[in-house]
Amino acid sequence: MTVSTLDPRTALVAVDLQNGIVSMPLTPHAAPDVVARTAGLADAFRARDLPVVLVRVSFAADWADAVPGRTERRARGLAFPEGWDVTVDELSGHPGDIRVTKHNWSAFHGTDLDVQLRRRGITQIVLTGVATSIGVESTARDAYAHGYHVTLATDAMSDSDAEAHRGSVERIFPRLGESGTTEEILDLLAKTHA
Repeated sequence: MTVSTLDPRTALVAVDLQNGIVSMPLTPHAAPDVVARTAGLADAFRARDLPVVLVRVSFAADWADAVPGRTERRARGLAFPEGWDVTVDELSGHPGDIRVTKHNWSAFHGTDLDVQLRRRGITQIVLTGVATSIGVESTARDAYAHGYHVTLATDAMSDSDAEAHRGSVERIFPRLGESGTTEEILDLLAKTHA
């Protein structure tokens, strides 16, 4: 479903737009495009005094705060370069933004994101970020389960796997909320939050 409305109290939630993540090859949208579109949304939200949430994933050097459990494929134990978990410059430097550090796929699990949003009376979130099928989808699922209206800016997100991105956008997101392009969301924002 194409995005139809934005609630009076809507927040932008940008997932994992940080140096080490956006430096990876992404598809179908290149990292600079995802960052630029998210930055445009963030500017529009800030101009209307609507919250911008910058979510990053990070782990302690010894991985003590990483999710336990057996998986066939995991990152535990990898060494990340200095600054990999720093939010990209294009989104940084705004002291009013809400910053959330997660240690799981979802920005809700084990963080204060829900409390931060509810204290501000937020009823809807617009999601962007990387990876579509991991951090963004997990956050969308939890936002839906928490009772938020979910809007997904599908051209302001990307993945390392084209099929995974498409699966999220075509199969999962329609069950969790409404999707639209950055331009469609910006147009609707201008109409409903003049």
